[in-house]
Amino acid sequence: METSLDPRDDGLQPVRVTVSVRGRVQGVGFRWWTRARALELGLAGSARNTDDGRVEVVAQGSRGAVERLVRLLSEEPSTRHRPGSVVSVSTPLESEPRAGVTGFVER
Repeated sequence: METSLDPRDDGLQPVRVTVSVRGRVQGVGFRWWTRARALELGLAGSARNTDDGRVEVVAQGSRGAVERLVRLLSEEPSTRHRPGSVVSVSTPLESEPRAGVTGFVER
Protein backbone atom coordinates (compact mmCIF):
# COMPACT_ATOMS: atom_id res chain seq x y z
CA MET A 1 0.00 0.00 0.00
CA GLU A 2 1.40 3.36 -0.94
CA THR A 3 1.74 6.14 1.56
CA SER A 4 -0.02 9.40 0.82
CA LEU A 5 2.07 12.01 -0.97
CA ASP A 6 0.34 14.78 0.99
CA PRO A 7 3.09 16.35 3.16
CA ARG A 8 0.49 17.07 5.85
CA ASP A 9 -0.31 13.35 6.16
CA ASP A 10 1.79 12.07 9.07
CA GLY A 11 0.30 8.58 9.00
CA LEU A 12 -2.27 9.46 11.64
CA GLN A 13 -5.18 10.15 9.28
CA PRO A 14 -7.95 7.59 9.82
CA VAL A 15 -8.53 5.09 7.02
CA ARG A 16 -10.45 1.87 6.42
CA VAL A 17 -9.12 -0.84 4.10
CA THR A 18 -10.26 -4.27 2.98
CA VAL A 19 -7.83 -6.94 1.77
CA SER A 20 -8.23 -10.57 0.79
CA VAL A 21 -5.53 -13.02 1.84
CA ARG A 22 -4.97 -16.21 -0.20
CA GLY A 23 -3.03 -19.28 0.83
CA ARG A 24 -3.29 -21.77 3.66
CA VAL A 25 -5.09 -19.30 5.91
CA GLN A 26 -8.19 -21.15 7.12
CA GLY A 27 -8.17 -23.57 10.04
CA VAL A 28 -4.65 -22.61 11.15
CA GLY A 29 -5.25 -19.70 13.58
CA PHE A 30 -4.74 -17.00 10.95
CA ARG A 31 -7.81 -14.92 11.93
CA TRP A 32 -6.86 -15.11 15.61
CA TRP A 33 -3.30 -14.00 14.76
CA THR A 34 -4.65 -11.14 12.60
CA ARG A 35 -6.95 -10.00 15.41
CA ALA A 36 -4.06 -10.01 17.91
CA ARG A 37 -1.83 -7.94 15.62
CA ALA A 38 -4.67 -5.51 14.81
CA LEU A 39 -5.42 -4.95 18.49
CA GLU A 40 -1.71 -4.38 19.22
CA LEU A 41 -1.78 -1.68 16.53
CA GLY A 42 -4.94 -0.08 17.94
CA LEU A 43 -7.10 -1.02 14.95
CA ALA A 44 -10.78 -1.89 14.71
CA GLY A 45 -12.38 -4.23 12.20
CA SER A 46 -12.76 -7.91 11.41
CA ALA A 47 -11.27 -11.00 9.81
CA ARG A 48 -13.57 -13.57 8.24
CA ASN A 49 -13.27 -16.76 6.25
CA THR A 50 -14.76 -16.71 2.75
CA ASP A 51 -16.31 -19.68 0.95
CA ASP A 52 -13.44 -19.82 -1.57
CA GLY A 53 -10.73 -20.32 1.09
CA ARG A 54 -9.56 -16.72 1.51
CA VAL A 55 -9.61 -14.59 4.63
CA GLU A 56 -11.08 -11.11 4.22
CA VAL A 57 -9.57 -8.52 6.56
CA VAL A 58 -11.22 -5.16 7.19
CA ALA A 59 -9.08 -2.80 9.27
CA GLN A 60 -9.79 0.73 10.40
CA GLY A 61 -7.56 3.19 12.23
CA SER A 62 -4.57 5.42 11.60
CA ARG A 63 -3.08 5.09 8.13
CA GLY A 64 0.31 4.13 9.55
CA ALA A 65 -1.14 1.33 11.70
CA VAL A 66 -3.29 -0.03 8.85
CA GLU A 67 -0.27 -0.03 6.51
CA ARG A 68 1.74 -1.89 9.17
CA LEU A 69 -0.95 -4.58 9.46
CA VAL A 70 -1.05 -5.04 5.68
CA ARG A 71 2.75 -5.42 5.67
CA LEU A 72 2.54 -8.02 8.46
CA LEU A 73 -0.10 -9.95 6.51
CA SER A 74 2.13 -9.90 3.42
CA GLU A 75 5.65 -10.38 4.72
CA GLU A 76 7.48 -13.55 3.83
CA PRO A 77 8.95 -15.04 5.83
CA SER A 78 6.86 -13.82 8.73
CA THR A 79 8.80 -12.11 11.50
CA ARG A 80 5.78 -12.40 13.83
CA HIS A 81 5.14 -16.17 13.64
CA ARG A 82 2.10 -15.84 11.41
CA PRO A 83 0.33 -19.22 11.14
CA GLY A 84 -0.33 -20.91 7.81
CA SER A 85 1.18 -19.63 4.61
CA VAL A 86 0.23 -16.61 2.53
CA VAL A 87 0.33 -16.83 -1.26
CA SER A 88 -0.98 -13.31 -1.93
CA VAL A 89 -2.64 -10.30 -0.37
CA SER A 90 -4.91 -8.21 -2.58
CA THR A 91 -4.33 -4.54 -3.21
CA PRO A 92 -5.96 -2.71 -0.28
CA LEU A 93 -9.38 -1.28 -1.13
CA GLU A 94 -9.61 1.99 0.76
CA SER A 95 -12.89 3.48 1.99
CA GLU A 96 -14.11 6.07 4.46
CA PRO A 97 -13.78 5.02 8.12
CA ARG A 98 -17.11 4.13 9.74
CA ALA A 99 -18.18 5.89 12.90
CA GLY A 100 -18.67 3.82 16.03
CA VAL A 101 -16.57 0.82 14.96
CA THR A 102 -14.63 -0.55 17.93
CA GLY A 103 -12.72 -3.73 18.63
CA PHE A 104 -11.51 -6.34 16.17
CA VAL A 105 -13.52 -9.51 15.72
CA GLU A 106 -13.14 -12.90 14.07
CA ARG A 107 -16.21 -13.75 12.03
